[in-house]
Amino acid sequence: MSVNTIKMKQIFNAPVSEVFATLSDHNTFGKICGINMSRVVDGADGANGLGSVREIKIGILPGFEETITEFKPDEFIQYKITKGSPIKNHVGELRFSEEGGATTLDYTIELESKIPLTTSIISKGLEQGISKGLQKYAQSL
Repeated sequence: MSVNTIKMKQIFNAPVSEVFATLSDHNTFGKICGINMSRVVDGADGANGLGSVREIKIGILPGFEETITEFKPDEFIQYKITKGSPIKNHVGELRFSEEGGATTLDYTIELESKIPLTTSIISKGLEQGISKGLQKYAQSL
């Protein structure tokens, strides 16, 4: 089974503190990306921070959980799928930087499917959905 890497970049015409606050909130991030996502465990350093857990439900499929494994305000978020997914070795990293009042998000996801030959299909669906949501959010600023 192969590992796929998704790389997305989005520029927002807003300060990093605003963009980070919005995208680090599990419920808001889910709405932006069109994903049924909700926080189920608060983090040790804030509701959406380090150690927080969010549940994701897609259609009729059973839900799965992602856990925030690294969290540096206004700079970096890393999460991993930790329960209940047909995807394995899934790691997402969001890197935020600010220049001239605009924020750049570099978003990378690495994943591998437990089901043979589905990694690229899952990757394309993830990339399209997340990119579309991030672009729409950027246009709203």
